[in-house]
Amino acid sequence: MFSFQIIKKDKKTRARLGCIETPHGVIHTPAFLPVATQATIKALGPDDLEKIGIEGILANTYHLHLRPGEAIVAKIGGLHKFMNWPKPIMTDSGGFQVFSLGFGRDHQVGKIAKIFPGQRTDFEDLKQPKLVKISEDGVSFCSHLDGQKILLTPEKSIAIQEKLGADIIVAFDECTSPLASYKYTKESLARTHRWAVRCLKTKKRDDQALFGIIQGGIWKDLRLESADFIESLPFAGICVGGSLGKSKKDIFKILNWVIPRLQKPKPRHLLGIGQMEDIVKSVACGIDLFDCVEPTRLARHGVLLTKKGKLNLLLSRYKEDKNPPIKNCSCYTCRNFSRAYLHHLFKAKELLAYRLATIHNLYFMNEFMKEVRKAIQENKFDKIF
Repeated sequence: MFSFQIIKKDKKTRARLGCIETPHGVIHTPAFLPVATQATIKALGPDDLEKIGIEGILANTYHLHLRPGEAIVAKIGGLHKFMNWPKPIMTDSGGFQVFSLGFGRDHQVGKIAKIFPGQRTDFEDLKQPKLVKISEDGVSFCSHLDGQKILLTPEKSIAIQEKLGADIIVAFDECTSPLASYKYTKESLARTHRWAVRCLKTKKRDDQALFGIIQGGIWKDLRLESADFIESLPFAGICVGGSLGKSKKDIFKILNWVIPRLQKPKPRHLLGIGQMEDIVKSVACGIDLFDCVEPTRLARHGVLLTKKGKLNLLLSRYKEDKNPPIKNCSCYTCRNFSRAYLHHLFKAKELLAYRLATIHNLYFMNEFMKEVRKAIQENKFDKIF
């Protein structure tokens, strides 16, 4: 049902070509999975994704649990039938939402802290987030939709994901804050490891591949401990989770600790990272899979991705620009429309704007990943940038 084959390894880095086989098709790696938070890539239909060439997507366990609920999705026939998407789907565990609703909100940070001058960082004494309660059993919090109290446990996360029916599912964990102390991170890691064992014991479906998550914050000894522990368990693949440090430099420091420790031929997924430069550096470290909302989120704000940076269609300079949005791009949007037209659509808040911009950004990301794979195949990965 599920397999991973390493096809080629780069001679100068840890980059590698691979092929993941799932019940719903193949994902050629390294690959970027667009995020379908609520069982949809915002503004696009499954036919758009197939025309672009997308091989797999990632959906969100927390949001689908709240709405419409996993029971409804299961009754319709699982995510693939529910959203009419025939190719591979991955679901996350809900652990990141626990962070974003909890310490992420309290500390005003994401997976990477990006500390600004004068920003408070003295959170070491905080033992619990204000709006989330974390215990050995699991995590309790209130729905952001209606305030309903929810308890999410390792067992419940797996049960939800089994009803959703994705090809790849993820063990429930705690994503710690980049500002968490060593003591808190160590205690959290031990609990996350116990949760990982509970996830494995709970899983019943043979047609789903369960990935474990390496945590440990910015601490080398904790990351190595987690890498050893997670790899020792019978997971089909391995995710590297956040926090990923106080700056982007920490991402690659962490990966260069963790990846050499992993000796088994399993796919490796870096959760929540999706910028081009970060992807290339992470592939060089040995990462196979990525997911991120940034390409689709930028599209909805009128920003197109290019190899030279970001193009903001909202700028007045594009009001009368008859050129294609991105020259020499073969996506549907760039073959058929002008910058002036897209500028007009965004200014008029027309819904078509979101679709056309999202098509370009996902096409761009998909073609970029093809270039990455080709570079590895031709032993030119060191020249990708």
